Amino acid sequence: MVEKAEQEAEAGIGGSGAIQRVFEALSSAPRRRILAYLAHSSLTAGEIAARFDMSKPSISQHLNILETAGLIARERQGQFIHYSLVENNLVNTLNGFVQDVCPVSRPLKRESKALASGKVEAPSAKPED
Repeated sequence: MVEKAEQEAEAGIGGSGAIQRVFEALSSAPRRRILAYLAHSSLTAGEIAARFDMSKPSISQHLNILETAGLIARERQGQFIHYSLVENNLVNTLNGFVQDVCPVSRPLKRESKALASGKVEAPSAKPED
């Protein structure tokens, strides 16, 4: 019986696989930064990529991991795909709380809030990972 549960977990079946995907998604500093940037508004992949010193394919891979984990959702708006946090997700709620007290994420959330209100157009500096 235990062997079957382990096989299902490795295959991503059941609750264990979902939990594993969430932990994998949150284990990366760039992915946690993406979640902070999406705290107050949706952004396109290009807008997210502009805040990082990495290739667009790398950003796309991070976005896919976050989406597979159920932390973000994508929505096509015209010719652009906008990414946003999945509302009412326990993990996002807990992550948002942690970001409020994290000295690295706090400025990112302030920037996200300013962008949502239209007060900021581009980031002034890219924080280190």
